[in-house]
Order: sequence, then C-alpha cells, then structure tokens
Amino acid sequence: MLETPGRIEPCFFEDHIPAALADLSVEIQRAASDLGHGLHPDSAAELADLVRMMNCYYSNLIEGHNTRPRDIARALAGAELEAETRPLALEARAHVIVQRAIDQMHRDGTLPAPTSVEFLTWVHRAFYDEMPDEFRVVDHPDGTQEPIVPGRMRQPGDREVAVGRHLPPSSDRVAAFMEHFDKRFRIAERSASGRIIAIASAHHRLNFIHPFPDGNGRVSRLMSHAMALNAGIGGNGLWSISRGLARGLEDRGEYKQMMDHADTPRRGDRDGRGNLSQAALQTFCTWFLQVALDQVTFSAKLFDLGGLEKRYRRLVADTIDDKRAPDLMSAVLRHGTLDRGDAQIVLKTSERTARNTLKLLTSAGFLTSSGPKTPVRLAFPLDYRERLFPNLFAEADVL
Repeated sequence: MLETPGRIEPCFFEDHIPAALADLSVEIQRAASDLGHGLHPDSAAELADLVRMMNCYYSNLIEGHNTRPRDIARALAGAELEAETRPLALEARAHVIVQRAIDQMHRDGTLPAPTSVEFLTWVHRAFYDEMPDEFRVVDHPDGTQEPIVPGRMRQPGDREVAVGRHLPPSSDRVAAFMEHFDKRFRIAERSASGRIIAIASAHHRLNFIHPFPDGNGRVSRLMSHAMALNAGIGGNGLWSISRGLARGLEDRGEYKQMMDHADTPRRGDRDGRGNLSQAALQTFCTWFLQVALDQVTFSAKLFDLGGLEKRYRRLVADTIDDKRAPDLMSAVLRHGTLDRGDAQIVLKTSERTARNTLKLLTSAGFLTSSGPKTPVRLAFPLDYRERLFPNLFAEADVL
C-alpha cells in the first residue's frame, strides 16, 4: 500500500487553503514586487549574478561544503584554483551555471514546468555534467562507490537508498511517483496563492521521493527557484531561498528538523485524508514561506537603491583619492551603463580629468566593461562585499 504514489499525499491544500498560508503568499507577492525598485536593469542584472553566487554558497553549506566566495568567483572566471579548494569551487560553479540557464529560460519564455520530469532530469544532468569527478560518485554505507549518471533517476534494479531514518519509495516505483508528483503539482498552478504555497510543499515531496541516487537537495532548491520565477515572486533574481534554508529563522538546524517533521504519518481522522500528516505539511509550508518572506525582506533592504548608493558612495570616498569618483559611480548605478566619453559630461570637467577618474574606478574594480573602449557598468568586488552588502555571506559552517 505504501508503495503507491498516494504515499506522498497530501501534496498541497485543495479543499481549503489555511488562512495563515494565504496571508503569507500575499505578503511575499507584495514584498517581491518591490525588489530592485528604482535599479536600472543592467545594475539589477549585475546584482542578480552576485545573488546566484550567494545561492550556490548557501546551497553548498547545506550539503556541508564550505566554499569561500572568492574561490567561487575564481572558478566562474576560469582562473587557476588551488588543489584543495578546486572541487568545492567547481561544484559551486556548476550551480551558478545551471541557475543562470534557468533564469535565461524564464526570460525567454522557454522554462519547462519546474515539477516535470523533463525539467528535473535536465537540472540534474546539467549540474552533474559540470561537476568535478570527485563529486560524481555515491558513497554507500558498506564502503563501495557508485558512479552518478547525470540526469538518470533511480530505476528498477538499482540499489535501494535510505536518507537517515527515511526510506524513500523503491527504485522500481520512482517513475510512477514522479508522474504522480508532476500531475498533482500542475493542479496547484491554477491560482496565484497555490503556485506560491506549492513551492514549499513540492520542495519536501520531491526530497521525500528522492528520485536521484544523489543530488536531490540541490535539484530541489533549483526547482524551488524556478517555481518562484513562474509564480511571479522571483524579484528580478535578487533573493535566494537557499540563504534562508541554510540560516533558518532562529537556528541553523531548522531546515533538517522541518524536513523530518514533514515526513510525519497521518495522525487520525482530523489530520487530512492522505498517507502523510496534513498538519505537519502545514507547519512545514508555514515555516518555508516565512523563510522566503524573511529573505525577500532582507534583499529588499539590501538592494534598495538609496541605501545601496549611500553605502557605495561612502566606500568609494574611503578608498579612491578623487572627490569626483562617488558622483561617477552614482551615475553608472542609476543609468546601468555609461559611455566612456560621457564621463566628462556627468562630472562637468575636462576629458582628461574624467578619464583619470574613470581609470581609478576601473582599476579598483568598482567599474567594469567588456573591452577597453566599451561602456562601463557597475561591479561589486568581493573584497568589499561586507561593506556593500552586510550579512550577505556567512563564514560559519551550517550544522
């Protein structure tokens, strides 16, 4: 009986959405709509790339892999990496590459349904195609190893898996469970609040099925990101669920505790009609959406145009010996890009003086461009990330 796809029910709240969850979905919608308000699209795009790096940083932390942001940046730039940091940095790079592709598909209108087998197998394949060899194997309790085939879900005849105390569906039942999973969560797309609440419940239910031999956590977090885009709460890519899941609301162990709690079997006639506890699912969804709201609110404050400009001007004034530099930086922030020849117009000075100011800002890494004569755009150097974006990254391990 437990090997039927109904084992993952309830998947969401069909008859009546709890008021607390409905209210949270509205709050998240409202907060996400304000993200990046006032920022030029080019400046927002630069910030979104920083958030992708943050997303993979925290996703790695959840897996027990502490990767330095500087190493992630070096990996993305194709720079040479130290042997001891190389595997973790390339793992993080893989995450960023896949998330960039997801974001591009969403912009192009070609993003598949995030709960579909098509999308999930693509995420797993794209991710592991970029992974270093060290992380392309599964370590079994008996000391043996099994190679990970990118994009391949568990199939009949495969070795069975256990995740702590949880025993996922048998390998020969994964296909049936995933078909049921996709069909059920397509129904949740019919309402705005349903799409948002389903991000939380689908996140748990996918991990409950554990369709891949390894990499399910990373795939589920990228699925959640894609579902947020489709639900209209992506906030221009300026927030990350992984940061919230890694940090929790009050304690770093909350994610694991809440995922375990959502595994709770049904507790009597007043606890829904599925195999799993509806009350436990509601508790998990409430926590997950509170985490999402907390992260959207955090990012809205961090990326507020006025506050960001103030912090950046102060930083430039403290590090560049040119009183004109903050004004030029502000102009680029507000306009997204700036033709090099326009610098003298912005600063109301001579061409030579403007060129010197421009050179100081680019040499310090505050401005960047595609070439020596192309327009400049704002950059966010990691050396100053704590001054520009307090608390964006955390250096402590996640337990």
